[in-house]
Parts: sequence; C-alpha cells; structure tokens
Amino acid sequence: MSTFARFSEQPEAGRLLDAALREGPAHAYLFHGPAGVGKSEVARAFARALLVTSREFHPDLYELDALGEMIRIDAIRELRRDLHMRPFEADRRVYLVHHAHLMNEDAADALLKDLEEPPPYAVIVLIADDLGSLPETIRSRCQLVPFRRLSEKAIRALVDARVPQLDDAARSALARAAGGRLDRLERLLDPASVERRDALIAQARAAYRDAEFDATAAAAVLIANAQACATEARALEEARIEGLDLPSREAETRVKRAARGAEREELLAQLEELGTWYRDLVAVAVGAGAAAVHLDKLSLLEEDATRERLNGAERAAEAARESWRALEEFNLAPQLALESLFLQVSRELA
Repeated sequence: MSTFARFSEQPEAGRLLDAALREGPAHAYLFHGPAGVGKSEVARAFARALLVTSREFHPDLYELDALGEMIRIDAIRELRRDLHMRPFEADRRVYLVHHAHLMNEDAADALLKDLEEPPPYAVIVLIADDLGSLPETIRSRCQLVPFRRLSEKAIRALVDARVPQLDDAARSALARAAGGRLDRLERLLDPASVERRDALIAQARAAYRDAEFDATAAAAVLIANAQACATEARALEEARIEGLDLPSREAETRVKRAARGAEREELLAQLEELGTWYRDLVAVAVGAGAAAVHLDKLSLLEEDATRERLNGAERAAEAARESWRALEEFNLAPQLALESLFLQVSRELA
C-alpha cells in the first residue's frame, strides 16, 4: 500500500514519492502548487518515512519557515551550518524549507551552493506556492513534485463530515467557496474567520455602494483582520511549544515567525478573496451565477451585479490580483497598498 494513499487527491506527488522511498531519494525536491492543498503535510509524511519514524519532532528533521514576509540569508546560513552535521539517529537528515518562494535573492544564492553538492546523507525539500519567484538555478537542481487544487467532491466530503447539521445547499456553497483549498475551508468553518470574512465582504461592497466610502478605513479593517490572525497564531504556537525544552531565543523566534506568517497569509488571502468577489460580480452580471465562488453570498451578489458595473468589476478583480502579486513579491506597506487598491476599485465601480 502506498505511504501516501491518504493523499489520493495528489496522485502524481504520491507516485513520485513512493518511487523515492523504493529506489532511494534524490538529494533535493521542490514541492510546488497552490497554497492550502496539503504540500507541507505530504512533506512531513515524506520526511518521517525517510527517517523511519512516527515522531512529530526528530533530531534529524530540520524545518525552516519564513520569518514574516521573506526567508533571509541568515536563516539559510543557519540551515547550512546544520546541514554539515552528521545524522544523530537516522541514516540521513531531512530539511524542509516551507514557503521557499519567499527566499530573497541572497538566500537563494546561499542555498544553491548546497543544492549543487549536498552531503550524501541530506535530503532537502523545498515547498513553494509559486515557481515563478524561484530562480531557474534552484528549480533545475531539484526534482519537481507537482500539487493541484483539491476537487470540489473531496472538499464536499470534508464539509459533510465536519458540519452535517447544515442543509445540502449550505454545504454545497461551503465546498464551492473553499476553492479546492483546505486552508480556505478552515477559514469558512471557524467562527472568528467567518466574522473577518463578513467584514471583508462588507468593505468590498462599500467600495461601490457607499457614496462616503473611506479607503483608509476599509484598509484598516483588513489590517485589523490580519492582526487578529497574528494574535491567534501567536497563542497557538506558544501552546504548541510549551512542553518543549527549547532555548528562549528559539522559542521566541518560533512564536514571532508564526505570528508574522499568519498576518502575511491573512493579508494575501483577503486580497485573493477581494479579487474573487469582483470576479463573481462579473459572473452574476452575465447570468452565470452558478459559477460564482461565493455561492453562500449569492443573494448579495445578485443585488449588486449590474451590466453597468460589468467592466468596472473586471478591472477591480484584476487590480486585486495585481495587489496580491505586488504584496507577495515586494516588501510593501500593507496599509498603503490596500488604500491604493480600494481607491482604484471605488473609481472603477463608482
């Protein structure tokens, strides 16, 4: 039986990794695909299989994640120092680099040296949501392992198991709104996340419904949402590491990383949702409401979608996507970036 049978929605990844376990792993892998489809979970399962362990923490498993908006060279240097230490218990050491697409240029250059000639006992797994931001020199030295969005059927099965008390239409709407991503589904099922989503959609609508719309105030709502996520992530990470005997500096770094990462992910998720909302306005305006992602908000979309707003909604959706790309790739001030977006959306949809 495949080690990765439970990840049946990712058959290509499972096939490649099963072969690696049978025949011996390559020195480096690059897991790539949309956020929220299980890349990190599969990577940890792969690492545990390579180390022949079921433990969550293992001395020969090293995990690196972005501290805030990027992975800097200092973090890669620390990984490289560890990379040249012999295994403690297992026959090899496994290195997982989460959000590898956030490596800055210096960090990528530093890692390249060890991707070219790694120690024979090391397996390095890069996990990225986007290949485009990674240099070709990095990509060419890794075995690519592709991931895809989960099917609506798979998401619907999870929804049915989690909230069987909802009626069929509500569960279908949740499955559609998740967009094939587990992280989105969790957001839709979490009461605090639902409140934040409602606040976001209220601002998305106010941009074209409210004659006194204030772009600065709207941006502040999204910033507050992101900061609330950071607070939640900080508390979760503090609870997670409470029983671990970690040096105070490492514990503080982990907590800070979790908070800043959650804040960044929420900002990007909100921009993606804004783009999807304006895209749904287009779909509903042309009579394709069944294709809308926000099926649970279809009545609001039907109230707002008009032929007069059609072209403006298309441009607003593209503006949100451009803001997402800019915020992901560059170290922008979120408040100013969101204000600029809302001003543009308001002009397009006025």
